[in-house]
Amino acid sequence: MIRVFIVAASTLARSGLQNLLADRGVELVGSSPDIDAIEGALADAEADALVIDASGRDAPSLLDSLARSDLASQTPVVVLAGNSPPNWCGEALRNGVRAVLPVGVSRDQLAATLQAVTAGLLVLHPVEIGAVLPAASPASQSLTELAEPLTRREREVLQMLAAGLANKEIASRLNISDHTAKFHVASILGKLGAASRAEAVTQGIRRGLVLL
Repeated sequence: MIRVFIVAASTLARSGLQNLLADRGVELVGSSPDIDAIEGALADAEADALVIDASGRDAPSLLDSLARSDLASQTPVVVLAGNSPPNWCGEALRNGVRAVLPVGVSRDQLAATLQAVTAGLLVLHPVEIGAVLPAASPASQSLTELAEPLTRREREVLQMLAAGLANKEIASRLNISDHTAKFHVASILGKLGAASRAEAVTQGIRRGLVLL
């Protein structure tokens, strides 16, 4: 269970995020309309991640608030960004933000992102990757660049790894045996040159194989 604290300016936005996270292995431990007022509350709540709805906020001022509070060094921060200026995403990552996603992110995408950031990974939506890592954008690091491309089933399994599913859960969802699920995971790691499931997800995100 991931413990999440929400920051959103409006009551409606906070309620929307709470509904988005419902039944996704997430426990809401607090919420606030303002970043500057939450540092003590966040520590008391023992949150595993902080989700900030940045729509309607001035993007540079959001980073200033995070820098003043030092929150990003204490807790993984996920920002749901609206219309942000060019290069803002890269600046956010340099200031400790772990994930930048569009405001209209889906339930599964947000749940997968929380799994990733609490495991120590960085997460970007595909539309942001080209600006931050041009050489790793989906257009330039396509599936065909792998020495041996992932099969359709392996891409399905990789997406489930990004959502934090264990082999037994993958097997159940795909109606296959645990042994077959384990085989698919091992094949994915081999093809991506990854030493762990987390590294495979990171490689998948960089190559545009994982939808967030």
